Amino acid sequence: MRDAVLTTVAHITDGEHDLIANCANVASVLYHSLADVNWAGFYLYDGSELVLGPFHGKPACIRIALGRGVCGTSAAERRTIVVDDVEAFPGHIACDAASRSEIVVPMLRDGRLVGVLDVDSPRVERFSSDDAQMMASIVDILMSRLTR
Repeated sequence: MRDAVLTTVAHITDGEHDLIANCANVASVLYHSLADVNWAGFYLYDGSELVLGPFHGKPACIRIALGRGVCGTSAAERRTIVVDDVEAFPGHIACDAASRSEIVVPMLRDGRLVGVLDVDSPRVERFSSDDAQMMASIVDILMSRLTR
């Protein structure tokens, strides 16, 4: 599955430099390809906070402060965070009450924060270190497509 997802992401973003368009397609690929996922999408950094970007799933929080929740913490600390049980994560933001686990990967370009990739699951302990590596590879592909 991992190789198929990465191949699809590489293919559908090849030659396209628009971040929003690429994020929209990647969110769709993740949402429709991964088992036990109820939300997949992006929060983009506007210079002061994370703002909801392209996604698939139920409506989500629109703005997230750096350091708040899993997404804000990942962005502030510039590191991938895998949460096995969101109820145990201090300050977790519950946009969808069905979400039980989450993975967030920061999107960095030349050391600057661009946003985060966020994927949620209704299953506890859904995300593995292999998932973290795959999501990091997806972010690398996305960042390589940017021209500015």
